[in-house]
Amino acid sequence: MNPTPTRSLSDDLREAAIACRQSTLALYEGIDATTFCQQAHPEFSPVGWHLGHIAFIEACWILEGCAGQTPLFPQYRKLFAADALPKAQRQNLPDLPIILDYLHTVRSRVLDYLETAAIVPEERLWRWLIQHESQHAEIITFILQLHRTRKADLPAPPVSRSAVVTETIAIPAGEFNLGWDAIEAQDHERPSRRLHLDSFEIDRYPVTCAQYWYFIEAGGYRERKWWSEAGWQWLQANPVDRPLYAADGDDCPVCGVSAYEAEAYANFVGKRLPTEAEWEKAASWDAALSKKSPYPWGTAPPDAGTCNHNGRSGRTTPVSAYPQGKSPYGCEDMLGNVWEWTASTFAGYTGFKFYPYRGYSEVYFDGEHRVLRGGSWATRPWALRSSFRNWYHPSVRQILAGFRCAR
Repeated sequence: MNPTPTRSLSDDLREAAIACRQSTLALYEGIDATTFCQQAHPEFSPVGWHLGHIAFIEACWILEGCAGQTPLFPQYRKLFAADALPKAQRQNLPDLPIILDYLHTVRSRVLDYLETAAIVPEERLWRWLIQHESQHAEIITFILQLHRTRKADLPAPPVSRSAVVTETIAIPAGEFNLGWDAIEAQDHERPSRRLHLDSFEIDRYPVTCAQYWYFIEAGGYRERKWWSEAGWQWLQANPVDRPLYAADGDDCPVCGVSAYEAEAYANFVGKRLPTEAEWEKAASWDAALSKKSPYPWGTAPPDAGTCNHNGRSGRTTPVSAYPQGKSPYGCEDMLGNVWEWTASTFAGYTGFKFYPYRGYSEVYFDGEHRVLRGGSWATRPWALRSSFRNWYHPSVRQILAGFRCAR
């Protein structure tokens, strides 16, 4: 997003950084010591570690890298660096007030530096840092959700038969622009390129809880024929029989499923998962104008009328609740609400160049991570656009993920 004519770029970045931080701190209001420092799942660090990591990365890249200052709190380097300790060893944390002091001290110096920074050549880094915090804030959100889920009783959702009817939208063959080259684009979104896709159909909405329940009632978790070989092996090792998260409503998207579960459902209804290129074309391309926009609805930033994001609702909402957010092809609910699994393996685009360091994206180009698109109800606006790519192992179901089908 470009600053308004009456505001400087520094003002724009300062405002975004402060707003992002306020949202992050709000997640810790009323948190108890156990929730703060204990893992909710072996694959994810405690929420307290994520808070310290946000401060560490900001100090590393801005205060040390740009301002040339000596390291603040060097005793935290091993604890909060992403590659220093196994996740299970990140539970021995300082108390919340101590980490908050660390966070506030770093941020105060960062904002002081912003007053005199050569901001134009550093703009991409500042926007990357805001998105980095946004991504960790979303992880914090679903870890807190996991803590609550572990304590909650999860009955079978009371499904009515009035759910949104599945509609498919025909996307004609042709070229479109895949990826995004704007200053805020992450390395894995770049470089943009022209790509031809054959015609396909994609669901207007994500799969709802009511629709998914048909799969459950029909014995979908017991029928080998719907599952891939890898998916069936995963299911035998992890004998689940429903999504991880309870339904927020019949017409809300199913949430808390692995890519294997999404694929099994798609097979059950005679469809498949879309590729990420198909998903992005359906979400962002205006064929009449031969033009791509960062959001399904155009160029205006996300707001309360276009999608469920930024933690406003604290839950999923009905898939048809945001008609203002539909894409030129007519697809709805493509940004926010739930991340959507695709059939694509995470890899760099042709001409990929890592930024700001190899470990941010490139280390995950291992052939084992699957791409998700679209964001969730917890995704911050700075990390929400049609070209943004998320990535996880296909077995992961703890993230706020659902899916839509294609054929």
